Amino acid sequence: QVQLVESGGGLVQAGGSLRLSCAASGSIFSISAMGWYRQAPGKQLELVATITSDGSRNYAGSVKGRFTISRDNTKNTVYLQMNSLKPEDTAVYFCNRVGGLGLPLGSWGQGTQVTVSS
Repeated sequence: QVQLVESGGGLVQAGGSLRLSCAASGSIFSISAMGWYRQAPGKQLELVATITSDGSRNYAGSVKGRFTISRDNTKNTVYLQMNSLKPEDTAVYFCNRVGGLGLPLGSWGQGTQVTVSS
């Protein structure tokens, strides 16, 4: 079982940047595809970025070109660099292992709040 702890969120003005981190416990981290999800108030959970165990990346169209996902298997950590933030990026951000069709696997962490002011 992988336990997840997200951090790095905060309040930022539109156009600003934040870097989120997700520290994972468990021996299967290095062989797992990982993803960042977000949930805005009143909206469904959205998968914004994924990275496979060998470093292949995919992004939702809404964040492509602005967000970068990366991982450090030596630290069991996955990151999300968010640039050119927009008010519509405001959400609670979570990381998780990613399964088929982008579905999350395992338990959720507490998430980290990102608020972008206009």
